Amino acid sequence: MAESKLVSELASRLVGVAIISSDIADSDVSGQDIEALIAHITEHFTESERPALLTRDMLLKIMSRGREVEQPIKVDVVMPLDFRPRAREVKADYLVRSVEVEKTVGSVSDFAEHFNDRLSRLKSMIYEGQNNKMAGMIHGIDSLRQYAAGREIAIAGIVYDRRVTKNGNIMVTIEDETGTAKVMFMRPTKDTRNKSAIDLFNNAGKIINDEVMAVRGKISGPFVIANDLIYPDVPIHQAKKVEEDISIAFMSDVHIGSKLFVRKQFDMFLGWINGKQEHRRDVAGKIKYIVVSGDLVDGIGVYPNQERELAIDDIYMQYKEMFTLFSEVPEYIHIFLLTGNHDAVQRAEPQPKLPAEFYKDFKLSNIHLVSNPGYLTLDKVRVLGYHGTSLDSVIQGIPGCSYSKPEVAMLELLKRRHLSPIYGDNPVIPSKRDTMVIDQIPDILHMGHLHKNGYAEYHGTIIVNSGTWQSRTSYQVSKGHIPTPALLPVYDAHNQSMTAVDFNMQFG
Repeated sequence: MAESKLVSELASRLVGVAIISSDIADSDVSGQDIEALIAHITEHFTESERPALLTRDMLLKIMSRGREVEQPIKVDVVMPLDFRPRAREVKADYLVRSVEVEKTVGSVSDFAEHFNDRLSRLKSMIYEGQNNKMAGMIHGIDSLRQYAAGREIAIAGIVYDRRVTKNGNIMVTIEDETGTAKVMFMRPTKDTRNKSAIDLFNNAGKIINDEVMAVRGKISGPFVIANDLIYPDVPIHQAKKVEEDISIAFMSDVHIGSKLFVRKQFDMFLGWINGKQEHRRDVAGKIKYIVVSGDLVDGIGVYPNQERELAIDDIYMQYKEMFTLFSEVPEYIHIFLLTGNHDAVQRAEPQPKLPAEFYKDFKLSNIHLVSNPGYLTLDKVRVLGYHGTSLDSVIQGIPGCSYSKPEVAMLELLKRRHLSPIYGDNPVIPSKRDTMVIDQIPDILHMGHLHKNGYAEYHGTIIVNSGTWQSRTSYQVSKGHIPTPALLPVYDAHNQSMTAVDFNMQFG
């Protein structure tokens, strides 16, 4: 009997999703696009208890559906006569601040100016926000040599390197435009009960390259022995309450054009926001704004063999379908569309708003194109939208962060007042002004990218990751990532509360 190589590969790729029936043979899947087939099988079992049994009859039906050409469908949404949304009666009040995308050649001087700007601005934030801890701050690292051993000082700089010494201590090298300094965070002894010393050492383990930080400590030979770690951080503040009874909805990673775009759930959303479902009609009627943080479409050539997973393989048709769908949202609701790493803009951040060639036929007055990142003021609520590509490097670099809890990584970015602190993993333009610095304190920080919903509150800022509108991909299966598609976060700006509407359930 010949070895069933194709079936074996299919079985190994679908671990945790489906169990392959013994009646399936290599001949059944020979000539099939294995990546597309895995995507279709994964989508088929999205709502099933896993792992489920995949029979031969079931496989043949899935393959038959996969061969059908998916065409964009015009959604005909009509608002019911008895649906009287509160938000329609409220005048829109919004301000968009797109981030300027500066052209540079990437010279040594460009990088020097970029990091000097980052250091200067974040250093000022540390001093202004933590001035009680920064008393006696040394403004140039090279000045350290002037002070005697035992002198307590405060210094700030950019992290050049972090490593663990043979004694288990953490040594961090920081630098500024004048020189470098070695800062030692001492490992607490096993019998220590000093919580602050334990917390300091644990926090030192979260230090990442290229971030700006400050320390207080004592000079000891060539080292500064740290007793405090200080970040730019966002100050404790009170989010603004909106007098009008309105809400803001959040989306990201819609991925229109992908075979895994959850069209049925998106159609349900369109019907719901037009008042066609009774379920949480009160929430639907208060939505005045929708913020979409990137990956509006699936794109073309974003990753190897992507064409196998596309339902629409023309980038212009993907955007045409995207604008067609969003045009079904009631005209009194204003939609803000940011770009992401799958969109038809430059890969390096900040990313400009979508070019005119992709929307020239869809100039709707309630749809606004925004850069990534972008700052919005919506009826006094300050929203910072960012797609979130840097979350990958943050999760890899900071202990305690994970793909299952995006809000934890987002909180770390707020502490550092920077959207992409680790330079290199996520390409950032070395502009003279570091536009990834969080220079305006947001009431809401909204991201996507990880395809996982997450929520938190930090110092008065609400953290929202709005998940995705794409079902689980074969790549996510291989990595063990479990997305949360079609969960719509809605912030009630009057009552200052957050809720999520689940469009994976059937409601009338």
